[in-house]
Formats: sequence, structure tokens, C-alpha cells
Amino acid sequence: MCSCSPLGSVVFLLIISRIIQVSNSSAEEVLPPTIQKLMKGYNKYLRPFFGDGPVTVGMSLDIASIDTISEINMDYTATIFLRQRWTDERLCFDGNKSLSLDGRLVELLWVPDTFIVDSKKSFLHDITVENRLIRIFPNGTVLYALRITTTVACSMDLTKYPMDKQTCTLQLESWGYNVKDVVFHWTRGNQSVSGLDTLQLAQYTLEDYYTSESEAVYETGRYPKLIFHFQLRRSILYFILETYVPSSALVVLSWVSFWISQSSVPARICIGVTTVLTMTTLMMGARTSLPNANCFIKAIDVYLGICFSFIFGALIEYAVAHFCTLHQPNAANAYMYGQEMQEREDEMNGIVASIGSQALRVRKREEMLSRAGSTSSPTPSDAKEDKSSSQTKSGCTKSLSLLRRIVCFLNCCHVENPHYIDNYSRLTFPLSFIFINLLYWTYYLYF
Repeated sequence: MCSCSPLGSVVFLLIISRIIQVSNSSAEEVLPPTIQKLMKGYNKYLRPFFGDGPVTVGMSLDIASIDTISEINMDYTATIFLRQRWTDERLCFDGNKSLSLDGRLVELLWVPDTFIVDSKKSFLHDITVENRLIRIFPNGTVLYALRITTTVACSMDLTKYPMDKQTCTLQLESWGYNVKDVVFHWTRGNQSVSGLDTLQLAQYTLEDYYTSESEAVYETGRYPKLIFHFQLRRSILYFILETYVPSSALVVLSWVSFWISQSSVPARICIGVTTVLTMTTLMMGARTSLPNANCFIKAIDVYLGICFSFIFGALIEYAVAHFCTLHQPNAANAYMYGQEMQEREDEMNGIVASIGSQALRVRKREEMLSRAGSTSSPTPSDAKEDKSSSQTKSGCTKSLSLLRRIVCFLNCCHVENPHYIDNYSRLTFPLSFIFINLLYWTYYLYF
């Protein structure tokens, strides 16, 4: 057995090589004579014009659809038809008609090594066959078309979400051939990209698009690059109906408590707590479609924060009003309370007036002493005593004056009737909310 094993291996290899030769010869036989003539001596591993300048590749795009645009992953998914044209002098033939070949024959030709730069995931459609097109013209021009679905990264600025504009790109680049080997260009400039006029998007409106040509610089060299830019504007109507209108309605609902009697504690507490909890739920739901760990303070977060502040403020307003109601003097003691406050104010005025008159007498005495300084000068001890006395009285005057102002301020803050708090709130809360809304929409729509 051991002596026969090498002989069996040799026989097996000969059979395999013969099968390969037969398959190759049969493949050549099924090709038309024109293609056989073109393929004779053709080397697909060498680019056109090898050693004689770069090959120029013209490109065009047809956007079939933009399926999804994800703020969470910051990418978009699109289906495109990519068409590439170049001239290969080795494929010239006689005639005036082009040759449309089966897409599987692309394996026999040289094609550019184009790739999508920011692609996360891409695939070539293959139902019912691989969606490829190869067409050769008599002058050696080759048209190569592909149908691709790709998910491409798109960096987004969400500070004005949902009133934001996003600019995304689709970048095509050569993988291995640098600018000395391959040159990319758009075949018709901005008109090289088609299909956008009939494109329908769920939450966006296409505002503008344009193309540009560039070079990618890496450690290994400079590579040709084509860039397609398109600007999307988000449609705000959905968010107005989904978030802005409900949050504003909750704010208005919280103002209903201003017209409910302060003695109806359960009713006012129920409205305040319910609106606060509902607003909290609405804020949490608005963040579910956005990145969890992002550093953006979005426009919708600002508005929801404003609405939450007004709703919480309405709840605090009732707490303050109810507290003042509990500490409000009754009708029997109201007159005595007013008399007591008046007596305290009169007493404070008398103290301040007496100290002021004493300070005036001290100043007059100092003037008289200064005038009599030429005939008789006071002793140093007397002057020192008068100076210290005047400084002490002046300090007392300032302290009592400050104390009087504090007492007046506290008297002004005192609410004689707690029901006035609700009356003031009925006016100040709506006006403040309208004013802040004007500032909010003006800033985010026009700046």
C-alpha cells in the first residue's frame, strides 16, 4: 500500500489538471469570436495604459432610494446605481455597435477598485443574478454598472433638533491605485447624480446637493476621491403634533388650578401632580429616538424643560398660596395686627429721628469748635472723645436705617390677601409663557 500511494497521488493530480484544461477550453469555445479575439492576450491584472500615464474613470450615480436615516447610529442607508466609464485600448474592435455582455464576464476584465469610504455595511444585489452590467464600445470604452445598497456614516449636529439641517456625503475612492495610476472625475458635474428630484423621505426634505472632486492623503500615497454632498432639512410638523402641542397643552392645563378655590386642596394637588408626571413621561418618550450618550443640548430638550418649569411652577404657586392662607390673621385680629405694625413703624421712625437730631447737634458743635480754634483749642482728649462719639452715633444711624429698609421690604412682601396670588398668576404665567415661546421660536428658526 505504501509503495502505491505516490503513484496514486500523481494520477489524481493529472486527472484534476486535465479537467481544468477541458473546462477552460470549453469556456473559450462558448465565447463569441469577437470576445475571443478581444480576450486573446488580455491580462486583467494590468490596468489600461499601464506604464503610459493614468487611466481616467468617469462616474455617475442614480439614487434609487434613501431608506433610513438614523440619529441613534448617525448613518443612512441608500440604494444606488453606480456607473463607471473608462477606456481600455486593448478592447478596441471593428464595428459601430456596442457589445453588452453578461455581468459574470466581469471576472475576465480589469475594473477599478472603487470603494465607499464611510460605508459600515454594503452588499451587491444578486436576485435573480448579480446586478452588474458590462458594455464595451468599439473605441475601447467600457461601461460598468452596479446596484448597491450601503449604510454610510453621517456625522450629525443635533443641537437644533428637530429644526436641524444635516449635510451627509457619499465618498468614492480608489483602494489601491494612487493618482499616478487612476484619475476619478464626475462625468457631468452636478448632473452626474440623478434620481433626487423624485426622492420621497419620511422626515426630511432634500434642500440642496452638489458634487466635488478631491484627493485622499494617506501614508501610502495620494488617492483619487469623488464626493457627493446632499443637505437634508427635517420636517417639523410631526414633532409639533407629537411633542410640542401636547407639552403646551399640559402647561395650559396646569393653569386651570389658578381658577380653583384654594380650599379645594385635593383638586389642585391632583392637577399639579398629574401634569408634572405626564410631562416627565413625555420628556422620556422624546429621547427614545435619540442617542442615549450624546453631548447635545437639543432644541426639543430646551422646550420640554421650559414646559416642565412652568408646570412645576404652578404647583409651587399653590403651595405658597396655601401656606399664606394658613398664616393669614383672621378678621377679629386683623385690626390689632395693623395697629401693631403701625406702632412698630412709628417707633422705628422716632428712634431714627432722635439719632439724627443728635448727630446734627454734634456736627454743629464741631463747627463751633473749629471756628473758635484760633482763640482756644480743645484738649486732645476732648477732641478724641467727640470724634469717637460722633462715629458711634453715625454707625448707629446707618444700622438703624438699614434695619428700617429691611422691615419695609418685609412689609411689602407680606400678602394681605392670599387670593391675590392666584389673581396675579392668572396673568403672569400666560404672558411669560407666550414671551418665552416667541424668543424660543425666533432663535431656533432664524439663527
